[in-house]
Amino acid sequence: MSNQTNITEFLLLGFSDVRELQILHFMVFLVIYLAALTENLLIITAIALDHHLHTPMYFFLMCLSILDLGTISVTIPKSMANSLMNTRSISYSGCVTQVFFFIFFAEADFALLTIMAYDRYVAICKPLHYETIMNRRLCVQMTASAWISVILYSSLHTGNTFAITFCGGNMVDQFFCEIPQLLKLACSDSYLNEIWVIVFGECLTLSFFVFIIVTYVQILIKVLRIPSKQGRHKAFSTCLPHFIVISMFLSTAAFAYMKPISSSPSGLDLVVAVLYSVLPPVMNPIIYSIRNKEIKASLRKLTGWRLFNKNKMSEFLL
Repeated sequence: MSNQTNITEFLLLGFSDVRELQILHFMVFLVIYLAALTENLLIITAIALDHHLHTPMYFFLMCLSILDLGTISVTIPKSMANSLMNTRSISYSGCVTQVFFFIFFAEADFALLTIMAYDRYVAICKPLHYETIMNRRLCVQMTASAWISVILYSSLHTGNTFAITFCGGNMVDQFFCEIPQLLKLACSDSYLNEIWVIVFGECLTLSFFVFIIVTYVQILIKVLRIPSKQGRHKAFSTCLPHFIVISMFLSTAAFAYMKPISSSPSGLDLVVAVLYSVLPPVMNPIIYSIRNKEIKASLRKLTGWRLFNKNKMSEFLL
C-alpha cells in the first residue's frame, strides 16, 4: 500500500487521447486564456491610469480583475501545456501549489464580490453618507482583511488535503488538482477532517451569498421607488447579471465540492469544473466592468492615445 510520501507526481485527466483533439483543446483554452488576460489587463491599466476612476467601486473592480487573472492562470496553462506535449503529469509540489492558489483566488474573488455588493448598497441606499462610510482606509482594510482571511483558509484547506494518506493511486479525474478528486485517492476515513473544512467553507460561502441577496433586495426596493423607468431599467440590467454570475459560480462550486465522491470520472464533473473555474474570469470583466460607461470611455481614451502616439511616431520616422 502506497502513501503520500511515495507519490512524486499526479496524473491529470486529459480531454482526449486523440492527438488532433488534444491540439483542439489547446487552441480553445488558448483563446479563452488570451481573452481573459486581455480583458482583465485592459481594465487594470485603464483604472490605474485614469485618476477619474480612483474611487472605491473602481478600486474593487481592479482588485477583481487581479484575482480573475490569478484564478485562470492557476489551472489553464498547465492543462494547455499537457495537451500540447501529450502528457498528463503534474508534480506533487505543483499540485500542492495549484490547490493553494486556486482556493485562494476563488474564495478571495467571492469575498470581494460580497464587499462590492455592500459598496453598491451604500452608494444607492445611503448616497449622502457614501464618502464618509466608504473612505479609502475602509476600502483597503476590508480588501486586506478578506485576502488575509482567505490565505489562512486556503492554507488550512491545502494542509488538510495533503496531510491525508493516499492509497488510491495518483490518477486525478479532473484537468487540474481539485480537492474532491484528490479525496477519492485517500485511504479509508483519513479525509474526514478535510470534509469538515469543506462543509465549513461552504457554510461560510453560503452566508456571503445570503448577504449578497439581502443587499440586492435592499437595492431593488430602493430602485423601485425611482420614478424614472430608465433609471429602474438601468438598475435592473446591472443587478440581474451580477446575481446570475454569482449564482452560477456558487451553485457549480457547491455541486463540485459537496456531491458524494464517485469512484469513476464523469463528464458532468468536467463541465462543472470549467463553469466555476474558467468561465467567471472571462465573464466577470464583461459583466462588471466593460459594460460600464466610465470604463468604456477610459478604454477608448487609452487605446486612442496609444494609436495616436503610434501615428505620431510613424510620421516622425518618415
